[in-house]
Amino acid sequence: QVQLVESGGGLVQAGGSLKLSCQGSGPIQSINSMAWYRHPPGKQRELVAYISSGGSTNYADSVKGRFTISRDNAKNTVYLQMNSLKPEDTAVYTCNAQIKPVGTMLYLDYWGQGTQVSVSS
Repeated sequence: QVQLVESGGGLVQAGGSLKLSCQGSGPIQSINSMAWYRHPPGKQRELVAYISSGGSTNYADSVKGRFTISRDNAKNTVYLQMNSLKPEDTAVYTCNAQIKPVGTMLYLDYWGQGTQVSVSS
């Protein structure tokens, strides 16, 4: 079945960088929008960055200028380059994508399993 698998999380010092990857696998016909969400400890989940099928992007105010979302359609993969990380960026990061599986007419909502990003001060 269609799956999203994330990689790239870890522990980093404040000011450091990490790059997250999320690859779709399985019977994928096409992918529409892709996005990264995060769930900080004790807080609500929030949208971090979004990229449309055409490459248009949108970011949460808290990460503008520090994070960059990109995608490789040939690899069914979305990336999140995170620079100048702050302790408040600590969260579980999860990717999301609107995917049309082979043999269907609709785009369905898929989520990855989440990857922990921890930023020490």
